[in-house]
Amino acid sequence: MKTTLIFATNNQHKIDEIRTVIGNEFNIITLEEAGIDIDIPEPHDSLEKNASEKSSVIHQLKQQNCFSEDTGLEVDALNGEPGVMSARYAGEGKDFQKNIDKLLGNLSGKTNRNAHFKTVISLILDHKEYLFEGICEGKIIEDQKGNKGFGYDPVFIPDGSNKTFAEMTMKEKNVFSHRRKATDQLIEFLKTHT
Repeated sequence: MKTTLIFATNNQHKIDEIRTVIGNEFNIITLEEAGIDIDIPEPHDSLEKNASEKSSVIHQLKQQNCFSEDTGLEVDALNGEPGVMSARYAGEGKDFQKNIDKLLGNLSGKTNRNAHFKTVISLILDHKEYLFEGICEGKIIEDQKGNKGFGYDPVFIPDGSNKTFAEMTMKEKNVFSHRRKATDQLIEFLKTHT
């Protein structure tokens, strides 16, 4: 029987990406499918703590195996901003376009465009927590390109490519993706522990 895990997110983009990577090996159910209708706060100053917060809230509610992730874009020239504030960089509305506009504005005139995406996954399996991390290095370009993906994808080109994430298919993005790297570790762990 396949292991069932609740994925503690309301973000359909993230659900689609994770399901693409995991395939049919494990049964991933969303908060909605688990009958949970809450927006879990992300009050902490690190991706690890926010990921832990989300998975522990769901685990306390359901007492079932679950996982969550928190992802941030960290830009060298901005001392790691937007980081944990990536989704709310331009305000609580989580407006991707405003976030991109603010990022590009803050990078105006800066020659160092190096940045990386970092994903931390918190898994609670049999009442114990495990953390996995994936990082994708790249750079921020000056003009948006592409209309796929979400978040900062139109202005981020991963090292080793000449396309932004927003110009890539899901399959192409998964070659580089920080979320893919963290999810691969999650899958390997689950294969040996379930």
